[in-house]
Amino acid sequence: MRSLGLIAVFSLCGVAHAAPDRLAMPPITDAMLNDWLEAGEEIETRADGDLNGDGDTDTVYVIASPDARTLRVMLSYRSEFDIGHSPAGELKLEPDRLGAAGLTIDKGVLTISDLTGGTTALSATYRYRPAATKDGPRMRLIGLDATVYSRTYAHDGNEMSWNVATGDTITSLLKVAASGDRGYDKLHTRKFRQPVRTIYMEDTPGAEEELIRLTKAK
Repeated sequence: MRSLGLIAVFSLCGVAHAAPDRLAMPPITDAMLNDWLEAGEEIETRADGDLNGDGDTDTVYVIASPDARTLRVMLSYRSEFDIGHSPAGELKLEPDRLGAAGLTIDKGVLTISDLTGGTTALSATYRYRPAATKDGPRMRLIGLDATVYSRTYAHDGNEMSWNVATGDTITSLLKVAASGDRGYDKLHTRKFRQPVRTIYMEDTPGAEEELIRLTKAK
């Protein structure tokens, strides 16, 4: 009975001296993002979520100006004496947007969907995960999809899906349908594997350039 009493006392002491709840880190505000802009720039879009799995909110946003668009990733951090957000990646997007980029954060993966061009359009989807490096956290490319097509079905198109993490790649020709409603028929689908590479956000290859390279590869 004495040992049970000691256990009870220690248990009560543990409750009485329990550490306070972890304070939630406030997310980056719109006002803070706007303070970082240069003349002629605007925030095109933003997304907030937990990318690095620490329970705090990370922020991804796109800065747009008349001739440039840049996506930036700000990851939360905690040290012994400080909390805040630090840059973890930057991606140059095509300037001729056909709408705001789509940003989603789900289970530690950042997905960027971007539609650019004109009558001939480029649809690009990029996927990234945070990665620890000796220089700090960076965003690693794990997937790249691209489609070039005519929005008026004036010509054929091409599409690709590249799983950068495994090297698995699929390409197809999009042939303007000869009959029925306007659309594309998917032909000549090829499946192959590329060497696995580590590609960080700043070194992401151009989506259209990769599409051309892979659809012309034999």
